Amino acid sequence: MKRSVLLSLLGVVAIALAVFLANQLVSSNKTPQVAVPKTVKSVFVAQASNKSIPLMVSANGRLVSQKRVDLFSEVQGVLQFTGKSFRSGQIYRQGEPILKLDAAEFAASVRSAKSNFLNILSTALADIQLDYPEVYIKWETYVKNYDIEAPTPELPGFDSEKERFFISGRGILNTYYNVLNLEARLEKFEITAPFDGALATTTVTEGSLVRSGQSLGTFIEQGTFEMPISVAASYAEFLRIGKPVTLTSLETQNRYQAEVIRINPAIDNATQTIEFTVAVSSTDLRQGQYLSAEIEMQTIPNAIEIDRSLVLDSQEIFVVRDEKLELLPIQVIHYTDNTAVIQGISDGEQYLAKALPGAFKNQPVKILAD
Repeated sequence: MKRSVLLSLLGVVAIALAVFLANQLVSSNKTPQVAVPKTVKSVFVAQASNKSIPLMVSANGRLVSQKRVDLFSEVQGVLQFTGKSFRSGQIYRQGEPILKLDAAEFAASVRSAKSNFLNILSTALADIQLDYPEVYIKWETYVKNYDIEAPTPELPGFDSEKERFFISGRGILNTYYNVLNLEARLEKFEITAPFDGALATTTVTEGSLVRSGQSLGTFIEQGTFEMPISVAASYAEFLRIGKPVTLTSLETQNRYQAEVIRINPAIDNATQTIEFTVAVSSTDLRQGQYLSAEIEMQTIPNAIEIDRSLVLDSQEIFVVRDEKLELLPIQVIHYTDNTAVIQGISDGEQYLAKALPGAFKNQPVKILAD
């Protein structure tokens, strides 16, 4: 009995000793904790100074010639050489022939119709002399001066209803207007420049057979352009005719002054934008060229302009107070490509001038001189 008790006590002591040694071993393997010193980030700040800021809206557009004519043929014929090649880039002065079609056959039919008209008039002169001697001289003079190779002059005026009925009954009026119609059609075999300009595109060459209704090319005026621009419908109230607009070339960065000439009264249902058109003149510009436009819509009072990367999604910015970062709610009035116009910050308030990665509220910071 005593022996069993002794063995039990020895077992308990052995277990306690094992537990003690195990704890000592675990404790000896622990890495001692090293105190990590707190780091203070250095930041650049700017001091808020509210002022009136012009709201500039940017948009892109494509230039189109202010005067543009699509050339179509109203008659059929072979394209002839006019002294200048019918090619894109060819320059013409106002009134100069742009193209001519072979009109020899049609011109012959016009001369035939005019000869028939003159024959009818000549035949009627004898009856006019007998029945209306008082008007004979004017009709005789008209017949004597009529030239088949020249444009048909206007008929003499009628002195009475009887004279008008007589002339109409002889078929003179019908033949006269038929001749005028043929002469007008003959003129369509030649197209002249309606203004100083150049061919932008051509679809035919000399010697080609041109059919009625066929597209021949495009004639544009050089140096004067329009550019349609679309902006958010909310800016409609700030648009007006004559408002100045600054255009910038996307390639050369050259700037051009333009002005609003038209404003579309309707708003696009799909995009909720309003379109207006500006006019610009410059020999440096070309049709189809893309330009960037900047137009001042309004002036925003008591605002500052900062880098848009400083504005958080929560519409807040970081300010520095007592060497700590604080979040300040602000109101964003307008975004540009790189900046944001905001309101809601007091004059003299120090805000972060450059974004600080991982910044958080109450973070201790050190201000650096920019």
